[in-house]
Amino acid sequence: MSEATPAGAGRGTILVLNGPNLNLLGTREPEKYGTATLADVEQLAKDAAVAHGLEVECFQSNHEGALIDAIHAARGKAMGIVINAGAYTHTSVAIRDAISAVHLPTVEVHITNVHAREEFRHRSYLSDVSRAVIAGAGVLGYRFAVDYLAGLQTSQD
Repeated sequence: MSEATPAGAGRGTILVLNGPNLNLLGTREPEKYGTATLADVEQLAKDAAVAHGLEVECFQSNHEGALIDAIHAARGKAMGIVINAGAYTHTSVAIRDAISAVHLPTVEVHITNVHAREEFRHRSYLSDVSRAVIAGAGVLGYRFAVDYLAGLQTSQD
């Protein structure tokens, strides 16, 4: 697991955050989440970033506070955040507040279509503070999120 924002990270860096249980990708309910591992997802995001002349730093934690610390550390160091907060999407006001506080464009990603799943997954505490939400595109959602953030930077240049 790499640090969220190492020395030298900058405006060309996107932070990709993964929350609880996403370390089990590849073996966890493959009928829902597919067989790609977290390492595969991270490489997919890195490859997408390279195509835009950007870098990706990845961080995964099963702990809410560690995710919040990574979001805070990205402030002033990253150009944007891609986050799959897992179950914290539906429960964490603290992660929502951290995203809101750092003023970085954020894309909320879900591998599955959360709206076609259990009712409790239909509510996201992150959507209203995210610039975009990508759900149900499988792991390709991470690539789409990186492409989206790269497009925001291009439009601001």
